[in-house]
Amino acid sequence: MRQLFFLFLLIPFTWGYGQQLAILKYRGGGDWYANPTALPNLSRFCNAEIGTELEADPATVEADSPAVFQYPFLHMTGHGNVLFSDTEAENLRQYLMGGGFLHIDDNYGMAPYLEKEIPKLFPDLPLEELPANHPIFQEPFAFPEGLPKIHEHDGKRPQALGITYEGRLILLFTFETDLGDGWEDPAVHNDPEPVRRKALQMGANIVNYAFKN
Repeated sequence: MRQLFFLFLLIPFTWGYGQQLAILKYRGGGDWYANPTALPNLSRFCNAEIGTELEADPATVEADSPAVFQYPFLHMTGHGNVLFSDTEAENLRQYLMGGGFLHIDDNYGMAPYLEKEIPKLFPDLPLEELPANHPIFQEPFAFPEGLPKIHEHDGKRPQALGITYEGRLILLFTFETDLGDGWEDPAVHNDPEPVRRKALQMGANIVNYAFKN
């Protein structure tokens, strides 16, 4: 069954009815379920602004499940600990090498744990900061200075770190930005509308890249 899913991933994803973004459920105690309104709002924004036909409600998949191969885009967030077993790491590695995409958005507090867990996925591929001219910042919305800052935590600049495989960005780790908070319902964080729209636009760029590359 896993081979069938893997072969499915070799076919480029295109906009189409019934596609879903998916939340990655992980072990370790971190709140993988944080920001419950984020992906529904991002899906609706993408449908309205860039022509996708995403289902509003995201799926939820576990890191070791063959079901990950059904989704072109996995989103992972939270505040705490993250653990990947060898089986989970191998499953995610095959998914990403086969055409999938993983966006990890640090909701504040994940970074120390991800520093030791991400190398389990790709011990030979570095996690590197993306330059401001990377395609993910170029279309459909232009971010000439790179990743936008949505929420303030430690006074640090926002960073977009990525792993690239065979010329394609397959894993994106956004840090010190809190994009997912900006995607949530307006009443959750009371972000000004221009800030929230900037977060959604950056999210649309990530979805666009994941589907078209």
